[in-house]
Amino acid sequence: MTVKIGVVTCQSLGNYNNNAESEDAIVSELLAAEGFDFKFEVWSDPAVNWNQYTHLVVKSPWDYFDRYHEFKNWCENMIASGIPVFNDLKTVLWNSDKKYLQEIQGKGHRIIPTRFLKQNQPVHIEPMFDEFATDNLIFKPSISGGAKNTLRLIKGSTHSLSDSLNELVKNEDFLLQPFIPEIIAEGEYSLIFFNGKFSHAVLKSPKEGDFRVQHFFGGKISSIQPSDSLMDSATKIVEDFAKDCLYARVDGVLIEGVFYLMELELIEPYLFLFTHPEAKKNYMAALKEKLAIGSI
Repeated sequence: MTVKIGVVTCQSLGNYNNNAESEDAIVSELLAAEGFDFKFEVWSDPAVNWNQYTHLVVKSPWDYFDRYHEFKNWCENMIASGIPVFNDLKTVLWNSDKKYLQEIQGKGHRIIPTRFLKQNQPVHIEPMFDEFATDNLIFKPSISGGAKNTLRLIKGSTHSLSDSLNELVKNEDFLLQPFIPEIIAEGEYSLIFFNGKFSHAVLKSPKEGDFRVQHFFGGKISSIQPSDSLMDSATKIVEDFAKDCLYARVDGVLIEGVFYLMELELIEPYLFLFTHPEAKKNYMAALKEKLAIGSI
């Protein structure tokens, strides 16, 4: 079979990738170096003829949460087309709503304690501080990315925000979690796996005065070698939920030496391919393996 790859991206990376090295450019260089026939395509462009491709690789549809119903329809249409897609779009849809964390917790993995707020559910924030035994809460949409509509709430000062919070919940589901001070003190770990195998890891730390670790908010990225216990926790999550995925990023924190999952990223994670000398090679080896499987 002649392989022709459509690499799935979005209309405007710049809106979601401020100050970050473009991994679309890195992946383009890697595919070109291997002699692949490929083209980057905007998932939301109605003019794209997806049937010209033998395989699709989902890389950077970073605006999916801003156009979620449109994105969901696109995924369902691609599933119906039968074109092999990496990651599998049924997995992508499952992963697109952070309520998947309940399923991961149900399998015995530790997640950050979370209260799931349904759309139009009245929001009563102050009692949640006592429930989570914290003075700081994080409020964020169930379908989101890049810290969109993510707020840090302080005990005793949320009454003036009540109308705003309830207005947000009118539009979509939200999550409420205790703020984890270890994020500021130590950082958030990201372990990247390709085809279920560990590739590399980074520690993301927020800039001074902020709690968001994303590099486009000024966060610092450091390449690390994870501890055995951290590796074991992340590997078990991947084995249970992402072992067949081309790529998976396990994000979490250590609390008293124990790993707690924040997110399992299976849609369009930044893979930090520039941070480790083996990362690019590992990614391409995994992709070649997938293409061979898909060609049988």
